[in-house]
Amino acid sequence: MKGTLHPLSQFIRLSLDYFERQGFVVVEGPEIETEWFDFDALNVPKTHPSRDVQDTFWTNDGRVLRTHTTASDVRIVLENRLKPPFRLIVPGRCFRNEATDPFHNHTFYQIDGIAVEKGLNMGHLINLLKGYIESLFGSSVRIRVRPHFYPFVEPGMDMDFFLENRGWREVLGAGMAHPVVLQNMKINPNQWQGIMWGLGVDRLMMEYFKIDDIRLPYTGDLRFIKQFK
Repeated sequence: MKGTLHPLSQFIRLSLDYFERQGFVVVEGPEIETEWFDFDALNVPKTHPSRDVQDTFWTNDGRVLRTHTTASDVRIVLENRLKPPFRLIVPGRCFRNEATDPFHNHTFYQIDGIAVEKGLNMGHLINLLKGYIESLFGSSVRIRVRPHFYPFVEPGMDMDFFLENRGWREVLGAGMAHPVVLQNMKINPNQWQGIMWGLGVDRLMMEYFKIDDIRLPYTGDLRFIKQFK
């Protein structure tokens, strides 16, 4: 009997390989998370709409199905008593309470990264992520960076890349780790700098494998999966 890796697994392995070559260590966190790690520790305000039941799946005991793998950053540092410098990459499944269509799903995968070292800046972050996109789509791919607000980074940005006949595609959000986030990791933000990012695996995988519906990889249809041998 012959088998093949699921396209999501293939793409995650391909992505992790790039970041491991840059010195990042792969770690994992729980899919069911506390409100503190998913929101509070990441400087997300109590009034932020992402906390609402219309956007997030809550359990009866007040925990959440993690809305992003960024939720694991502070947990991993605290539980392992990590001291900088370090470089971590966190792949995993996430959940959001939203309607599904060819470009949105309630279940999806993310890869989150964080590095804390002395002297890190936005230039280091952009070059690292630009290298990642080029490793997937070639060195001639057009890339742009736009300012964007995220509670856990300051300054924050989005990174897009351009595909012929498809236009600009948003690939990830990123920025310099917010001082509050570093403090919640028990790291002095006056001595250490951090870079953080989160990329949506499913949408990037769609572009890489030329899949036109984000829901297809979750159908379990072997006719679909066998196309990616």
